[in-house]
Amino acid sequence: MADSRPVVVLISEDPRASHRANEAMRIGLGIVAGENEVVFVLRGPAVELLAEDTDELVDGDDIARFRANLKAPGVPFHIEAGGVPTDPTWNAEHHRVVPVTREEIAGLVGRGRRVLVF
Repeated sequence: MADSRPVVVLISEDPRASHRANEAMRIGLGIVAGENEVVFVLRGPAVELLAEDTDELVDGDDIARFRANLKAPGVPFHIEAGGVPTDPTWNAEHHRVVPVTREEIAGLVGRGRRVLVF
């Protein structure tokens, strides 16, 4: 019987300063493409992965493409509660966002089949 628990991709890297946030999203997208459930968790500056202006992001063109590929199947982004930017242009593409507490993040990680941390 296949393990139905999700793969958790926990991203806290700043996509304005590091390629690692983009790589995390790319790897998670690859796992989704293999018909696996993936839970994306964005903490701290990683919430900028959903910023409207990708020109300010390292690998911004790739990030925009990966976001579009994740939006099509409706993959949500779990965002640490209180970390959602107040900028009205943030998440202009209206990706599904699920606010989660630190305790809920710990629960997601604990229930994951695998956890990738960036």
